[in-house]
Amino acid sequence: MRRVGIFGWGVVAPRSRNIEAFEKNLSSSESWLSPFNGFGPDNFLVGMPEFDLAEYKPWIDERFPANRFSMLERKMGQPTQFAIGAFIQSLSQNPGIEQELQALGPRAHVYVGTGLGDLPTIQAISLDLHRAQRRWDRFWASPERNASLRQWLETREALPGLPPEPASVDELARDEAEEAWWHYWTGRSTELRDYLAELRDIEAIGVPEGADVESAKLAVIKEKRTRNARLQKKWNAPEPPWNAVSSNVLWNIHNTPASQISMLGHITGMTFAPVAACSSFGYGLKLAMNAIQLGEAKAVVMGMTDAAPNPLVVGGFYNARVISADAAISKPLTALRGTHIAGGAVVWVLGDWEYFTSKGFKPLGMEPVAVGVTADADHIITPSKEGPTLAIREALAAAQCTPSDLGSWDLHATATPGDYLEVQNLRDVMPESVLITARKGTFGHGMAAGGGWELTAQYLGYQRGSIFPTPLKRSELNQQISQVHGRYVFDEAVATPAGCAGKLSMGVGGINACVISRPYEKE
Repeated sequence: MRRVGIFGWGVVAPRSRNIEAFEKNLSSSESWLSPFNGFGPDNFLVGMPEFDLAEYKPWIDERFPANRFSMLERKMGQPTQFAIGAFIQSLSQNPGIEQELQALGPRAHVYVGTGLGDLPTIQAISLDLHRAQRRWDRFWASPERNASLRQWLETREALPGLPPEPASVDELARDEAEEAWWHYWTGRSTELRDYLAELRDIEAIGVPEGADVESAKLAVIKEKRTRNARLQKKWNAPEPPWNAVSSNVLWNIHNTPASQISMLGHITGMTFAPVAACSSFGYGLKLAMNAIQLGEAKAVVMGMTDAAPNPLVVGGFYNARVISADAAISKPLTALRGTHIAGGAVVWVLGDWEYFTSKGFKPLGMEPVAVGVTADADHIITPSKEGPTLAIREALAAAQCTPSDLGSWDLHATATPGDYLEVQNLRDVMPESVLITARKGTFGHGMAAGGGWELTAQYLGYQRGSIFPTPLKRSELNQQISQVHGRYVFDEAVATPAGCAGKLSMGVGGINACVISRPYEKE
């Protein structure tokens, strides 16, 4: 079985613009959370990533035409930009690895996914569409541009599907009533049909038969623009709602971070986005290790990325009853009031151990040995007992470890009542000697990136021989949880114990990933 090593990594996280800041901040037991205020003033704390794409402009300008950076800035959403930053960082620990990834051709892969996708971009474009549709319907539902409405106002006859007039509706529901009213009459506007007939003739213009395609294409585009402008001026109409939908909605689908990394790194092997909710990083790691161990790849750029917290995510988590909303830091293993949403990215460069070390590249952190993955096949959000436990046992078996070989363990621990069950399940497998960490009180819960931050923190700690502190104070530990297990890393650093380290992630939909890692042997 081929060994796998980490030969590069990069991080974008709350209060951490890069991997160096991430490691430095881990030395403190302070939380990195900050007020959200995405709805105006509110009581939510979130992990807001610290990031500026301009920091990576020199790297991009050195390798691409001058317009490439501006294209990334204008067209790429936060998940892609965060992933690009983390990827560029990951090339810095081992000089020459960028060129090696290119030289490997189809034997270098890119697996970079996302938890929820680029919701900020989708939200912004959706709001643009909503506002444009509202203007459009209001315009064509105006009596002076709607013969059907003018006729109805004279008779006020009953019509099928006619919504109530907005003035007759309670003021709190007036906006929705206006939209329903305008949309109904827009659908009956004969004037709009005349407009659309003229627009159809414009859009029907094509490249003339026998003409040179490239030169004629530009002429056709220019002619359509001219006629469209003339049409809008004739009707004095607002822009049609379909014109308000930015093409960025297409450029920011789930696989965009992976594809952009492949283009920026000139990496030509298999590229896609693994998505498995909160367990995404573990699942991606499993796939990357499989590809290397099966000989399909010599290297895999693997990572996860999440947009900064936005109202859709915070509101969704709040109504799922899993987010804290009292303006105070909710720490795992304490009062179990809920988690905190966070955004950012983490990217690792994984490689065939023997191949990369033979070329002089130095491995980082720890050695990932095995990943156990399972599905609960039970509940959309509440983890079962059997699913995560099976993932742990699968990982231990693949790593050829026994529970007594484990020195430390990092929990998924979201500061919800599920923390108690997670510790209880762990103790059904692990001895009381295992040292436990839980870090979502530090940087929050990145849907896909969170598991990567936690693993990177674990690996950085073992690399320096000291497990980083957590925000948890000994006096805050939940009493019932303390009766199940007593060894935790609190707000002071602890020497790394002997043996391997474990990490469990449990995702929405009952998706579990357990990673077993071991320290590198001292030379």
